[in-house]
Amino acid sequence: MGTCDTHLFLSLMQIFIPCLLCIVAKVGALNVTISGFYVFGDSTVDPGNNNYIKTPFKSNFPPYGLDFSNQVPTGRFTNGKLATDYIVSYTGLKKELLPPYLDPSLTNIEELMTGVSFASAGSGFDPLTPTITNVIPIEKQLEYFRECKKRMEDVVGKQRIEDHVKKAAYFISAGTNDFVLNYFSLPLRRKSYTLQAYQNFLIQRITDFIQNLLAEGARKIVIAGIPPMGCLPLMITMNSPNALFQRHCIDKYSSIARDYNLLLQHQLHKMQLHLNSSASNVKIYYVDIYKPIADMIQSRKRFGFEEVDSGCCGSGLIEASILCNKISDVCDDPSKYVFWDSIHPTQKAYHNIFLASISTIDFIINN
Repeated sequence: MGTCDTHLFLSLMQIFIPCLLCIVAKVGALNVTISGFYVFGDSTVDPGNNNYIKTPFKSNFPPYGLDFSNQVPTGRFTNGKLATDYIVSYTGLKKELLPPYLDPSLTNIEELMTGVSFASAGSGFDPLTPTITNVIPIEKQLEYFRECKKRMEDVVGKQRIEDHVKKAAYFISAGTNDFVLNYFSLPLRRKSYTLQAYQNFLIQRITDFIQNLLAEGARKIVIAGIPPMGCLPLMITMNSPNALFQRHCIDKYSSIARDYNLLLQHQLHKMQLHLNSSASNVKIYYVDIYKPIADMIQSRKRFGFEEVDSGCCGSGLIEASILCNKISDVCDDPSKYVFWDSIHPTQKAYHNIFLASISTIDFIINN
C-alpha cells in the first residue's frame, strides 16, 4: 500500500468508526438483562432534582436546555442530554430520558421501575461538600432510593421488587465537587487532611456507600471516575497565570484526578476480589471518563470540536448555574464546544463519553 493509499485508508477509518459506533448506539443493547437503571451523584447525572429543593445551584432556566425539544430547560447542567440519558435509552428499558426522582409529576410506577436519578448537582462523597450549596447529600440520595423501593413494593409486592432490585443496574458519578468546590477552594479540609489523606477519605466514603447499596439488594454497580479537573474552564481561569491568553489545562489538578482514579480502581478491584471469595454474584465496574474528555481536548479536530478551554455560555470562563442565564451570550454552535458552561460538558461531549463506554455498558447489561 502506497503512502497516498495509507493516508486515504486512515482518513476513511476515522470517518467509518465513529459512524459505526453511532449506528450501534442507535440500535441499542440486545438481550437486555437489567430491570431498571438507578443513578446517584452530582451535576454530571442530575436531570433536575435540584429544581425541587432550596438551593442556588440550579439550571432550570435558559439557556440551559437549548438543544432539548422546544428548548425546555429541565434542570440538567448542559444544553441537552446527559450521558445517563443516552445510557438509559440504549439499554432497551423503553425510556429516552432518565427522570429526576423528586419530580412531583413522577407518579407512574413503571417510570420508577425502569429507572430514575437521585443525583443532586453540587453533591459529593464528602459530607461537607453538599452543605456548600445546600444540595442533597449522597446518603440522602440513598434514603430516597429506599423510599422509591417502598413505593414500588406498595404497588407490586415485596418479592417482585426484591427480584427487580437484584436485576437492576446502579450508576454513581461524583467526586469532582469534593475537590473543586471543597478541598481546593475552602481551608477546612486542607487543615485536617493532606491531599493523599483526603483522597483516601473519599475512597472510604465511596466504599461505605457501595456497601450500603449492596445491603439494599444491588448486584450490578457502576462507579465513574473523575475528569481531568485541570481542563475545566473554571479551573483554568482560577489557576492560569494569564486566564485570558494562557488557556491550557493545569496538569497539577489533572494529575490529582489521575491519582484519585487509580486509587478508586484499586479499591474497587479489592472489593470485587473479596466479593468473589464469598461466592457473591455482585459485580462492581469502573467507568473511565477522564480519557474520553482528555481525548476530546487533545484531538479536538478528530471529534469536530473547535473550542476546548472555554464554555459556550457567556464568556465561558467563569459562568455556571445562575451566572449562565437568559441574558448571557451563547455561542452559535454548542456542538463545536466540549464545555457548555465553565464546568459542565455539552450534550455532544456527553454523547462521546457514552460512546466511549459502550463496551463496558454492553458487558454490564448482557452479563
